[in-house]
Amino acid sequence: MIRIIDSHALMVFLEKENGYKKVEQIFVNAIELDAPLLMTTVNYGEVYYIILRECGQEKLDEIEGIIRNLPIKIVDVDISIAREAAMLKATKRMSYADCFAAALTKIRKGELLTGDQEFKTLEKEIKISWLSEE
Repeated sequence: MIRIIDSHALMVFLEKENGYKKVEQIFVNAIELDAPLLMTTVNYGEVYYIILRECGQEKLDEIEGIIRNLPIKIVDVDISIAREAAMLKATKRMSYADCFAAALTKIRKGELLTGDQEFKTLEKEIKISWLSEE
């Protein structure tokens, strides 16, 4: 099963918030199976700006080093992902960045790891692994 991680789940892990242990275990499993999680460049950019805005460049540099060592493969957004994200944004009440995580999940027929309740509207369209289900 292809797994996709959104910015919410990565921030939960980085900030050791509720759900952290579930994300950590998924990372361990990904390493053991040599099956990295996928994340779009848009969702990576969301994590990047949040950390830069809230913590500054020095902390961002530290966090980027941590992310590079996680089993996450950053996927460039191509036209098919952009179109699917745009369709979702046009029809759902979701942030634009979240639409990219959902679009990648839908296109790759994967499972999205998140705790962001905005994705509730897509439960019948994509498979979601909720952080709250520990």
